[in-house]
Amino acid sequence: MILLFTDFGASGPYVGQMTASVRSTGYLDDIIPVFSDLPAFSVKASAVLLDAYMQDFPKNSVFLCVVDPEVGSARKAIAVKCCERWFVGPDNGLFDLLLRRDATAEAFNIIWKPPTLSNSFHGRDLFAPVAAKIAMGQDFNLLESVPLASLFQPKWPKVIAEVVYIDVFGNAMTGISAASVTGISIRGERLALSRTFSSVPKNKPLAYVNANGLIEIAVNQGRADDFFNLAIGTPIEFD
Repeated sequence: MILLFTDFGASGPYVGQMTASVRSTGYLDDIIPVFSDLPAFSVKASAVLLDAYMQDFPKNSVFLCVVDPEVGSARKAIAVKCCERWFVGPDNGLFDLLLRRDATAEAFNIIWKPPTLSNSFHGRDLFAPVAAKIAMGQDFNLLESVPLASLFQPKWPKVIAEVVYIDVFGNAMTGISAASVTGISIRGERLALSRTFSSVPKNKPLAYVNANGLIEIAVNQGRADDFFNLAIGTPIEFD
């Protein structure tokens, strides 16, 4: 199974082109676009979401991950074997939170080169065929082992206490996990954790633990992003 995590957006040709690239390599099993709307250019927010959502998918899955604002630069192309799954994408911190989880993780530079490599679409030309080959067990001569310490690992805080995703309902997901959190504060207003949306009256805000274990801000039958003027990166306090 190959899972797509990208900031390409739901419209446009990019997800389709990457899917076609995977198929042209000979991979015939499932390809599932999990996120096509990761926050554009936001590696840190996307790293939180990848870490939280990868657990929904079977062991030995291959995650094809493209949030790559430095595409075409000197940043490396890597594959990581971590948490009993594979992750393929740019070496820009996207896999940093995963590597914190697993002391047995292995890291590899991608040394295989396609016949044609564009400057601006490594997702299609490089990462997609490599992910397909790994999924088919054909990763020999594609990868070169490197020490984990050689990967770019940004000095992010232990808890990413900010908004990392806003869904179509206006709910704002944060990088704060549910462990040991009793409430959050946003724009000077403290929200204790509620069980679900209907725990508060209509049009009132709440914080709750979402289905993937992250604290989320919502408004019952309304939009939290409008209510609190939220955007990706808005800081959140917690206690």
